[in-house]
Amino acid sequence: MSSVLRPPGPGQDPLIAADYRPISSHLAITVPVSVVIPAMNEAENLPYVFKSLPGWIHEVVLVDGNSTDGTVGVARSLWPEVKVVEQRGRGKGDALISGFEACTGDIIVMVDADGSADGGEIVSYVSALVSGADFAKGSRFANGGGTDDMTFVRRLGNRALCATVNRKFGARYTDLCYGYNAFWRHCLDRIDLDCTGFEVETLMNIRVVKAGLRVQEIPSHEYLRIHGTSNLRAVRDGFRVLRVILRERSNRRELRRRARRSPLLDTVRGEAS
Repeated sequence: MSSVLRPPGPGQDPLIAADYRPISSHLAITVPVSVVIPAMNEAENLPYVFKSLPGWIHEVVLVDGNSTDGTVGVARSLWPEVKVVEQRGRGKGDALISGFEACTGDIIVMVDADGSADGGEIVSYVSALVSGADFAKGSRFANGGGTDDMTFVRRLGNRALCATVNRKFGARYTDLCYGYNAFWRHCLDRIDLDCTGFEVETLMNIRVVKAGLRVQEIPSHEYLRIHGTSNLRAVRDGFRVLRVILRERSNRRELRRRARRSPLLDTVRGEAS
């Protein structure tokens, strides 16, 4: 499925002889890219999702949440090399964590299975990462982005929660609750994900800031779900997001208190005096 350019090797510099994946007319990369797609009963949407994925990606990891509509079979017919992970727990966060563990690529891209994301935008995410970013964060409200699938209540809630995160953690986000993101795999060691629901996206956005990682927002357009109905519940999941924000803020204060009580810090202060 991948398009790989292999310059001839004998006698050449190893860097020149590496495997290159041309991802646009002006950019080629050597790093493998994994795409993680959490899915539960999305058989009707997968043809649209897989059709939009670029052929140069290294692997597709489908995390199946015990689907009963043939989701796995459809995925294998569309992308024979797809890596299927059977989800043991429940929730989007649990699915993503399982998918991340199965990835072998150096870059990981998160894509929803409902057809709302354009796989053609992956090139923008990867370009940001290979240009120096640690975490490429999709935004529907950055200049050039947009959404066809957000009610007034969800838009208002997202704006309020985003403003809270920016104020409490020093971020500069224009969007918070959006699941189209990409990052270098080594970032997982820095953010240590530990939640199971839709709030996982917010947790990631907060922890990359707390870890001091370089974040670049990518304008993204969110389309309407093609088939079926979403499991997202604005009020319920909004409160779950708020709890994550408050918990992370509380943890940050506790770390500061521990730092102030640190014997090492007291020693440094004593020497300084």
